[in-house]
Amino acid sequence: MESPASATVSAGPAPGPTPTDLLSRLRSRGAGDPVTHVERVPARAGVPAPWPPWTPPELRDAFTRRGVTAPWRHQAEAANLAYDGGHVVVATGTASGKSMAYQLPALATLLADPRATALYLAPTKALAADQLRAVAALELEGVRPACYDGDTPRAEREWIRRHSRFVLTNPDMLHHGILPGHAQWSGFLRRLAYVVIDECHTYRGVFGSHVAHVLRRLRRQCARFGATPVFVLASATSGDPATAAGRLTGLPVAAVTEDASPRGGVTFALWEPPLLPPDSGSAPPVPPQPTGDHDDLHQVRRSALRETADLLADTVAEGVRTLAFVRSRKGAEVVAANARRALDDAVPGLGDRVAAYRGGYLREERRELERALLHGDLLGLASTNALELGVDLIGLDAVLICGYPGTRASLWQQAGRAGRSGQEALAVLVARDDPLDTYLVHHPEAIFGAPVEATVLDPANPYVLAPQLACAAVEAPLTPADLALFGDGAKEAIDELVAAGALRQRPTGWYWRHRERPEVDLRGEGGAPVCVVESATGRLLGTVDGGSSHFLLHPGAVYLHQGVSYVVDDLDLADGCALVHAEEPDWSTHARDVTDLSVVSVRSYVDAGPVGMFLGEVDVTSQVVSYQRRRIATGEVIDTRPLDLPTRELRTVAVWFTLSPQSLASAGVQPADVPGALHAAEHAAIGLLPLMATCDRWDIGGLSTAVHPDTEAPTVFVYDGHPGGAGFAERAYGTASAWLRATRDAIAECGCEAGCPSCVQSPKCGNGNNPLSKPDAVRVLDVVLANLPA
Repeated sequence: MESPASATVSAGPAPGPTPTDLLSRLRSRGAGDPVTHVERVPARAGVPAPWPPWTPPELRDAFTRRGVTAPWRHQAEAANLAYDGGHVVVATGTASGKSMAYQLPALATLLADPRATALYLAPTKALAADQLRAVAALELEGVRPACYDGDTPRAEREWIRRHSRFVLTNPDMLHHGILPGHAQWSGFLRRLAYVVIDECHTYRGVFGSHVAHVLRRLRRQCARFGATPVFVLASATSGDPATAAGRLTGLPVAAVTEDASPRGGVTFALWEPPLLPPDSGSAPPVPPQPTGDHDDLHQVRRSALRETADLLADTVAEGVRTLAFVRSRKGAEVVAANARRALDDAVPGLGDRVAAYRGGYLREERRELERALLHGDLLGLASTNALELGVDLIGLDAVLICGYPGTRASLWQQAGRAGRSGQEALAVLVARDDPLDTYLVHHPEAIFGAPVEATVLDPANPYVLAPQLACAAVEAPLTPADLALFGDGAKEAIDELVAAGALRQRPTGWYWRHRERPEVDLRGEGGAPVCVVESATGRLLGTVDGGSSHFLLHPGAVYLHQGVSYVVDDLDLADGCALVHAEEPDWSTHARDVTDLSVVSVRSYVDAGPVGMFLGEVDVTSQVVSYQRRRIATGEVIDTRPLDLPTRELRTVAVWFTLSPQSLASAGVQPADVPGALHAAEHAAIGLLPLMATCDRWDIGGLSTAVHPDTEAPTVFVYDGHPGGAGFAERAYGTASAWLRATRDAIAECGCEAGCPSCVQSPKCGNGNNPLSKPDAVRVLDVVLANLPA
């Protein structure tokens, strides 16, 4: 990037460059134009509505003091539906004021009935804390709002249970704390009038399926105390929000989707980092991580992380308040560190205006970063999607999105974080070397002309349903009347729990037999978090989810925290602890794993002559067996070191297709090239599946083989990376033609010759992206598409 030394920086809200001018400056700072498309999202005027007649004067006055003179039409419509006793989901754009849609009826009821209570659920602590500030700022007598989560001091918890009438929490605390302690919460639950579920589009896959049953357990306990609360859900724009909300709550839900709020215009640019010369060492590759970002095995394009870091430094140098979304924790640290370094090289001290924000930080660090961003002490922040949700980020003028976030819903949610009180904003999607990113920046109609995805969750997943029924049985014995509440498969799951000795059947119902409660991980992250501890001081640096620990915290791994590099000395999985020491090595680490798969059963299939398309259950066995150390400056492999970590087993749902050897030979695929052809097609298919389902490639896995023992044919498998499946494989099976057509086009249209991260290489390949055959992958997919019904 050009040196920003001559730039002046303002901490206040002084006008900066317009989005168009800013984009022109950014795109002119290198050789060639990295922008493949610019979409102008026009400004929109708001449509106000009268205050609902039931709004108490003190509530209306409180909103007026906060600058709200009247609700927008969608806010009033949703509020009226909820106040009349209907369950409702309001699914409108970012910054459309969805919070008022539930605040109006809930607070009006609390003011009218001094005994009524309301429960608010957010997927993140930051969002709940933000909503607490908003409700407390209204200064309504007797409401006594309070956050009740893992950060709440124990001394305050008893007061909240007894006195707060508006409790803000998250599904994890509802599951682990409130429902098991329902006796202590009986007064609150008996008077519960409203349950608010904010950002409900985030409850997808296994996490969403678990939350669906936590909500059913909540309804069950409320019914035992004689309460039938109204559910009000808030969602980003999504496909068929009423159906998704109904599946989540188990209730009929009406949808309000017509956004009547005003919106400033957005200039939205698609940005493809430039190609590098084949022998270029000028832009060192950034190591890929199992939770994130980028494959540097063959550096074809400049790293999206480095491109985003330079753009962040440039916008901060222009005095533009900017939020950069990065997919992985390590990526957020790298972007912030590189932006700080570039700014300090130009203006010493300017780098202090940039920071990283991610999960795993301690509570105090998170709160201080949120405060600094809100008060303008920070001009730039590199964040994981922890700040994607509705936290009020007033004053942001630009958003940089480092890599497609996995769904169009998340993309628009992140882009909508920018815009100061309706002013113009800039959003830039920086493409990674990834099949889906490359496809999207060259097919803008797939972003701007396509509907937002429907949220995918499957409450009938037996790996979710059975543990949740066990939790419900601990809270109160299950009865035949509960079967309808928990839905399809409940009786079968109960029978299995009885057979396993977990439940005992008596005439009055099914009783939990053990003293301890079942351990259930709502987020399906593979076990309890692993603590990262500095061995010399005993200081807790942060945590890593159990599912990622084998990749991120194996002995010898390089771990980043707040820009400081550490090397892992020891990983104790039994105690959930990794010991590390501070070190700045000139190499990065890359875990390698091996996978095996066997077919358990076939649920559905399509016989298309030489091609078969299948959906069914599979057993997947995987193990991290080694890691590579690579030079940061060049990507050169220094060595490969063995690891001795336990095997992991997974029963899940997969979609797979088979081809006859004769059809491959007729298409010109030689027998020796079949493994590379299938392997390349598998990688690209995994990369493009998020175009069809609400997942990203880290939610799914794959395997390909020239002859699989269970199919006795050349086969490509794509499977959900969660026990019992998350609904993604079913979505792939249902949209197979469109999914594989997009996959084929992404490979064929890529400008590389032999395959690259933009088409067929994968950042998480356990075989080191070998073998791969790009042209033969196109031939394989041509055979599938020629025979598969549309």
